[in-house]
Amino acid sequence: MLIFADAIIAVSTMERNKEIYRVTLVGVAVNVALLLFKFVAGIVGHSAAMLADAIHSLSDFVTDIIVLVFVRISGKPKDKSHDYGHGKYETLAMTIIGMALLAVAVGIVYGGVMNVSVWLRGQELEAPGMLALWAALLSVVLKEAVFRYSMVKARQLNSQAVEANAWHHRSDALSSIGTAVGIGGAIFLGERWTVLDPIASIIVGLFIVKVSFDLLRNGIGDLMEQSLPEEVETEILQLAGSVPGISEPHDLRTRRIGNHYAIELHILMDGKIPLREAHDKATEVEKLLLERYGAETHIAVHVEPE
Repeated sequence: MLIFADAIIAVSTMERNKEIYRVTLVGVAVNVALLLFKFVAGIVGHSAAMLADAIHSLSDFVTDIIVLVFVRISGKPKDKSHDYGHGKYETLAMTIIGMALLAVAVGIVYGGVMNVSVWLRGQELEAPGMLALWAALLSVVLKEAVFRYSMVKARQLNSQAVEANAWHHRSDALSSIGTAVGIGGAIFLGERWTVLDPIASIIVGLFIVKVSFDLLRNGIGDLMEQSLPEEVETEILQLAGSVPGISEPHDLRTRRIGNHYAIELHILMDGKIPLREAHDKATEVEKLLLERYGAETHIAVHVEPE
């Protein structure tokens, strides 16, 4: 039975990874198309904001590749040197995405500030062209569509890396809105307002900084063995205490291992019951937690006499 169960888990993991690849490849296709179009539009249309948006799309493409590589690694089963499996690699991927976003954001803000300082010194900035505006509007539509698709799949697959990548798509869509406003203002409001283009690039950069900090906080927290949210821990204790004959579940310790949980807790039972009965009740607790949090959840239950 154990061999059969392991085979089911292996197949399930394989299908999950294939689905993650499919979702990520959709993002790759969109990013490559937008990346090329944005760079051309930014150069031909003389738009700093569009070039900043193009760099953002380039970071999207790079992080898609990171997800593909790290999800393959995280999907490997546990082995002699990894008793808890390779799930942390997926968390590591999310952290790398956050760092890549932060680096891109700093570069975008710096470039925008330099252009604004040039304008403040009395030098004219070249107005962007309509091609840059159309590129920004197209980016908003496509990236928002990919975000919604990726988030649905991230929840279905319970994948941190896909969710992080989905938010990266959303950040690109929102940054393109700011880009479109800045480019549109610079085009339609006259030469005195060409500074709106680099201002838009600064706003885009600051927004990306915020997204990158959120991803880094979550990724580093999991890598540093951060506990599960309080509401999840409360639910775990309630589930364990719902088994007849068990009282005062305590000393709960939790963490994430990639896309699944690790749970350790102590429970109290009547010290006079047979060992077999105590074992069966502890197994019932494990079964409840596995049904709630997934078959790959790591669970350790320590039994103590009342």
